[in-house]
Amino acid sequence: MYDVIVVGGGHAGCEASNIAAKMGMKTLLLTMNKKNIADMPCNPSIGGTAKGVIVREIDALGGLMGRVADMSHFQIKMLNNSKGPAVRSLRAQADKRVYPKKMLEELEKNSYLEIKEGLVENLIVEDNVVKGVILSDNTIIKSKSVILTTGTYTKANILIGSENTPGGPHGEGRSNYLSDNLKKLGLNIKRLKTGTPQRIKKDSIDFTQMHEEKGDDTYWTFSHDLKPQYKIKDQQKCYLVYTNEKTHEIIGKHLKESAMYGGYATGVGPRYCPSIEDKIVRFADKERHQLFLEPESIYYDEWYLQGFSTSMPRDVQEEMVHSLKGLENAVITKYAYAIEYDAIDSLQIKASLENKIIENLFTAGQINGTSGYEEAAGQGLIAGINAALKLQGKEPLILKRNEAYIGVLIDDLVTKGVTDPYRMLTSRAEFRLILRHDNADLRLRAKGYELGTISKEQYQKLNKKIKDIESLMQELKENKLTITKEVKDIFISHNLEIPKRNMTYEELLKRPEITFKFLSQFHKFNYSEEVIEQGEIAIKYEGYIKKATKEAEKLQKIEEKQIPEDIDYQKVRNLASEAKQKLSEIRPRTIAQASRISGVNPSDIAILAVYLKKEYNHD
Repeated sequence: MYDVIVVGGGHAGCEASNIAAKMGMKTLLLTMNKKNIADMPCNPSIGGTAKGVIVREIDALGGLMGRVADMSHFQIKMLNNSKGPAVRSLRAQADKRVYPKKMLEELEKNSYLEIKEGLVENLIVEDNVVKGVILSDNTIIKSKSVILTTGTYTKANILIGSENTPGGPHGEGRSNYLSDNLKKLGLNIKRLKTGTPQRIKKDSIDFTQMHEEKGDDTYWTFSHDLKPQYKIKDQQKCYLVYTNEKTHEIIGKHLKESAMYGGYATGVGPRYCPSIEDKIVRFADKERHQLFLEPESIYYDEWYLQGFSTSMPRDVQEEMVHSLKGLENAVITKYAYAIEYDAIDSLQIKASLENKIIENLFTAGQINGTSGYEEAAGQGLIAGINAALKLQGKEPLILKRNEAYIGVLIDDLVTKGVTDPYRMLTSRAEFRLILRHDNADLRLRAKGYELGTISKEQYQKLNKKIKDIESLMQELKENKLTITKEVKDIFISHNLEIPKRNMTYEELLKRPEITFKFLSQFHKFNYSEEVIEQGEIAIKYEGYIKKATKEAEKLQKIEEKQIPEDIDYQKVRNLASEAKQKLSEIRPRTIAQASRISGVNPSDIAILAVYLKKEYNHD
């Protein structure tokens, strides 16, 4: 008997199994193929816009993705570094061979975690409570809770033109019956679709025709604990290439031959990561589209053509690729394909990621309708934590929208549902100035310590950082720069306006053009770079941060207004019919969550608030 069984060894499964075991649960990770643990069937990159912040949050709570990415990447850069801190995110090109190897090593260090191969096709459910799993060979394994992280393997079909082949990523086996059995248990099943582009043989690429994309010349890490594991000069290059008029002509001519436009696909594809033929149709006015060539591994001779995902027939793909500058003689080692798979309706899960119909059943990742390794890993972490907390008889960890991108992601899933694979975007987070890359540990690490997923040493490091930030802020307030002739000369040499009076360093930093680097000519700041970064952001964005914090506090007050679980929305007079239907289906935990449901208007919320006050003495 296990405490927790995790089904699926992808990014969600790795985080879920590791964190549950870390919290003392006897955990079993079941995967079809142990060699495919933490596999990267699509682009072997970690992070990206908004996604990089999720990775930092995973690390802050004691997860693995950030650590493993730091140990396995060969290029890293900070996206939007020239813009404000609210939109900065790390992105690393991980080594497709090294990343899974390092992840498996990390998992095998956990004494409470066991890893076995097996294909789960059914659940053991008694009185709407999950009791274990049944494998394809009819083996029964009992457990107190189950976490499904099946990725794109449930009834998966590979689509290339008119070809429709049953199978998972890389043409491997699929789960044939699990989603049907979930449907019998009362879960709503959706059909979704994603895809991947071609892999190109390195020796057949003319890189001289392309623009180099190098890694940053600054050291970065996802992990709050690891030091950089790489040398800046040893980073691998990526390359930028564009589609052209000929590419677009080929796609237009053969459009009906693609699985999507030929009517061979039934699943709904990702809106924010569309196939190249979908881009050509949707953005017909664009003369070209940006693509990136990125190495998959320093041990492989294959390069990934990011942005060229398609379900065109193989012969058409040859024409398409050869139309690109520098790829006229390209040898395709793996053709692009689309993959359809079954997912559940995320409106049937709670904010804890526990299923509303089957108790102690949790789900995470693409089975919940999301897209991307990072979104999957973030959910897996929360599902693993909450499965453990439930077995310990404790309240679940539910991150709020003003606490983490992971909180925004899960709230969107359980409140709004999905029609196409969900991808995290900075625009989805209304408090993105608070939810930054640089402060993930300040936001979440104390929670990790309370959970037992962060060590005492890590917690002490956090407290020292907080004290250092407080000390730095005090130092900036108390120390003044005296405007002498020498000081004036330095301002002039930097083409900066000379202050008309002596000013504190805090006052000086409020000027957009003044940086800590400039001020260090006059005063020695004995603090780490990350502490100085916190001080600079706090001062330069003080007004914006105060405004965002005030809005977050307002939200917090509404979030505290709980809705009783036994409420019958049909009895709420004057509530619109659509609101009654949506509220009954989703059953929001709080007034704030109810207000975010599509189809529930402010007038409905006002009526609901009056009803709660009258019937439940709700303040």
